[in-house]
Amino acid sequence: MTWTSHHRRGDVLREVIRTADARLATPAEHRQPAHLPMDVDGVADTFGDELTLLGALQLRWHTRLAGHIERELADQPLDLDNAVALAWLAAAEDMPGIRAVIDHCSSHPTSPEMARTTAIANAKEHEMLALMAGRASAPGEAAQRVGRTIEASARTSYVPGAVRPAVAAPSSLVQRIRAVLAA
Repeated sequence: MTWTSHHRRGDVLREVIRTADARLATPAEHRQPAHLPMDVDGVADTFGDELTLLGALQLRWHTRLAGHIERELADQPLDLDNAVALAWLAAAEDMPGIRAVIDHCSSHPTSPEMARTTAIANAKEHEMLALMAGRASAPGEAAQRVGRTIEASARTSYVPGAVRPAVAAPSSLVQRIRAVLAA
């Protein structure tokens, strides 16, 4: 991949994400299912097919989720379950269009390959959630069950497309210790 094609791919992916977010922001009575935005200019040329585009969106999602988990665990090192659930919620609120597309593709795959790909990606996500929450010691079916529970907990307060009002977060133990040490 050349420098130009790499940057073109990034530009197209950003437009796909903007389109997915905009479609989710339409009023519920006019909202279409969260299909992959294959109609965005340049998608066919840069991604080629649905699976490649979905893979790029899943990578963006997993990267953002991992970043939020790291940040929440640093702020809440004593409440791992809650930190991981809050991280999932924050990532979903940051990327509502991607989350909606992934959910739609998981529940309505257009091919057996998409069904397999989304099942694997979801299993890996659930394992990560369980492992980072300290509720599993190794990847596998048990970790996936725990991760599904953590995701379900986060989804109880998730409204796709809605943005929570900014609230000043209470100081975490780590932040209070840092403030004392700095003083």
